[in-house]
Amino acid sequence: MPTHSETRALPYTAQQMYDLVADVASYPKFLPWCSAARIRSVTPQGASSVMEADLVVSFKVFRERFGSRVVLHPDDMKIDTEYLDGPFRYMKSNWAFRDTEQGCEVEFFVDFEFKNMVLQGIIGVVFNEAMQRIVRAFETRAADLYGA
Repeated sequence: MPTHSETRALPYTAQQMYDLVADVASYPKFLPWCSAARIRSVTPQGASSVMEADLVVSFKVFRERFGSRVVLHPDDMKIDTEYLDGPFRYMKSNWAFRDTEQGCEVEFFVDFEFKNMVLQGIIGVVFNEAMQRIVRAFETRAADLYGA
């Protein structure tokens, strides 16, 4: 079961990075392998809100749609994602954002397993590189939106 955990210091505010990650509808504009996004619903839940969204991931000959529940915690500057349906056996990710004197610290964690063992085998070979590309894509998007 591949997992990836990373903490990055970035020259942006925690709010800016939180807003960027929370904007799931914009993912196809900048995330590698994300070819489409659709927000099913957004439901307020106390100080948080729960978004249900579909992403379409295209990688070589594979094109898969998956649904996830994204819990946005704006007061705590955290975003938790869990898998609803699609090609995964399970998937969860967490983001946390904290202001620092130089900008902010972003913590990212993802853990998942595909149902399809062929796809799992392919992604296993390039998993760390793929996760690093995704994290860099968020950094590049922040530079595009907020300047570096």
